[in-house]
Formats: sequence, structure tokens, C-alpha cells
Amino acid sequence: MTDTLNALILGLVEGLTEFLPISSTGHMIVLGKVLGFTGESSKLFEVVIQMGAILAVCWLYRAKILTTVRGLRSDSGARLFSRNVLLAFLPAVVIGFAAHDFIKRVLFDSPRIVGWAFLVGGVAILLAERFRPRPSIDDTESMPAATALKIGFFQCLAMIPGTSRSGATIVGALLLGVTREAATEFSFFLAIPTMAGATALDLWKARHDLAATDLHLIAIGFAVAFVSALIVVKGLVGFVSRHGFAPFAWYRILAGAAILYAVGFSG
Repeated sequence: MTDTLNALILGLVEGLTEFLPISSTGHMIVLGKVLGFTGESSKLFEVVIQMGAILAVCWLYRAKILTTVRGLRSDSGARLFSRNVLLAFLPAVVIGFAAHDFIKRVLFDSPRIVGWAFLVGGVAILLAERFRPRPSIDDTESMPAATALKIGFFQCLAMIPGTSRSGATIVGALLLGVTREAATEFSFFLAIPTMAGATALDLWKARHDLAATDLHLIAIGFAVAFVSALIVVKGLVGFVSRHGFAPFAWYRILAGAAILYAVGFSG
């Protein structure tokens, strides 16, 4: 299989899975093994194409972002929105920076860890859907500061490959009384600083490998990730309002079981 086709496939999978609660990182680890796309250059490729998915959210919510920036001085809603996103981002800054090297060294590149994380995450989503309290928060502006901070700690669970950043964020939000629609949109907005920060840190640490990276392949993956993420983000809020998150949970459970069957449950 050519490198160009690998770039197309990986870009498509990145864009389709980044904002679904099914873990883009887990899919990229397993798919990289299957395609034989591994090594330092592959890690750098995966880091950069994430920016395509980030750009998709920024583009679709550009009006909200611009309105928030313009209203920071005079609009209390804009200030509350910004405060809650920043508070939820804070745990990832502290914990992510401290644990970054350990996570990359010990937990990454293991399909077995991904398989178990898929399974556990799927069960967690089903339990959250079943036992979540009656929703009382239906937008980011009305979210108490303590709730935003707690969601940020839930997001840190996604540092385990296969957990899913959006999945951890959404499960935490549901358990804290946020509606499905608001939880989904909050995960989009929280992704912008979280993913941008993580990408910047990874790029800095891999800066010496940039010269050896094929920019043509990165451009392909970036563009495909952007387009596919646009499609997912545009339709996801409407989908979960009608069907909830159970379909993603069952997908995770089946995919996790298949991965563990293929690589072995232990060892």
C-alpha cells in the first residue's frame, strides 16, 4: 500500500473519530499497526493532522468564537463561556504537561491497552446514559465553575490511549447534569485549546524530526481530516439528541473485544 493511500486513510479516520466518543488515538494506534505506518515520522504525521480536525471545529463555530472574543469586555455570557472553557482546560495543562513523557513512553503503541480502554469506555458510556441525573444545565454559559473544572478532570482520563477525549468529557458532563446536546458542544469547544496545546507540545518535542517528514503526506492527511471532521461535527449534535450515545458505546465494546481477541487479553 502506498504512503499516499496510507495518508488518505489515516486522515479520514482521524477526522471521523476525533470528535466521536470512540477515541481517535486508539484508532490511529491500531490502524498504524495494521498499515505498517509506525515510527517517529508516523507519530509526527498523526500529531499534525489533528490540527485539521481542530480547524474544522473553529470553522463551523467561527461565529460563536468571534462573538465571544468581541464580547469579553461587555458581555457577561461571553465571559462565563470563556471562563468555563478555560477552567475545564486547566487540569489537562497541569496533568498533561507533567505526565506527557511517561504516557508517550509507556502507554502508546499498545493495541492491548487500546482494546481494554475501548471496552471500559463503552461500559462507562452505557452506565452514564442509564444513571445520569436529570439534566439541569443546557448551555456552557449557565454551567457553574465547579462543574466546568470537574469536566476538565474527567477529560484527563483520555490521556490513556483508547479512552477518548470527547468520550471522557461527555460522560463527565452527563454525570454532572449537563444535557446531551450541551455536553457534545462543550466537548467541541474544549477540544480547541486542549488539542492545540497538546499538538504544540508534541511538535516542539518532535521538532528535530520535521526535516525528515514528508510534507506532501502531511498535507494530504491534514486536508482529509479537516473535511471528514466537518461532516462529523455538523451532524453529531443532532444525532445524539435523537439516539443518545449508546450506539457509540456498543461500537466501542465490539471493537475492543475484537482488538483483544486479535492481540490477546493479557501479556
